[in-house]
Amino acid sequence: MIRKTKREMPLLNTTSTADISFMLLIFFLVTTSMNSEKGLQRELPPSTPPDEEIKDETTVEKRDLLVINVASGGKVTFNEEEIEASAMRDKLITFIDNPNNSEELPEKHITDIPLIGRTMVSDSHIIQITAERDADYDTYFNVQNEIVAAYRILRDRKAKQVFKITFEQCTDKQKEAVKQCYPHRVAENYL
Repeated sequence: MIRKTKREMPLLNTTSTADISFMLLIFFLVTTSMNSEKGLQRELPPSTPPDEEIKDETTVEKRDLLVINVASGGKVTFNEEEIEASAMRDKLITFIDNPNNSEELPEKHITDIPLIGRTMVSDSHIIQITAERDADYDTYFNVQNEIVAAYRILRDRKAKQVFKITFEQCTDKQKEAVKQCYPHRVAENYL
C-alpha cells in the first residue's frame, strides 16, 4: 500500500496588496485634476425675507431698456424683433455704448471718473433677459455669453484707449475705473 501524503498549499501573503491599492488610490486622487469651473459666474442679489417689501421702485425710460426674450426653439428677440445669433454682439455693443448719442439708445452724459477723468458714459442702460420655461438652455447660455463678450469688448477698447493696455492687464483700480464707464447692468426674468 502506497501512502499518499497531502501537500499543503502555501498561503499567499496579501497584506501588502491592500497597502499598494490604497497608495494607488491616493496617487490618482492627488494627480487627477477635477475641473469645477463650469456654469455662469454671476453675483446674485442679497436675499430678502418674503415679508419684506421692495420699496425702491425705479422708472426706466424706454430708450434705456433692451428686452431680450429667449423663447422655445432657440428663438431670440431684441425688443420684440427676432435676431440672428451672429448679429447679437454688435447690437449689444451699439446699445450699451451708444457711439453716436442716438435719441433711441441710452442717454450719454459726462462723468468724472478717477484715473480716467471727464468722459462720456452711458450708465443708465438695462439689459433685461426674459426666458420662457421651455426655452433651450444652450440658447440662454449663448445669450449670456454674448452679453459678457460685448461688455468685455467695450471695456477692453476703453482700457486700450485710456491706459494703452488691455482690460486684463489693468490694475484693480484701473479695472474699476473702466467698469464705471461700462457698468454691467443685466436683469433676469423667467416666465
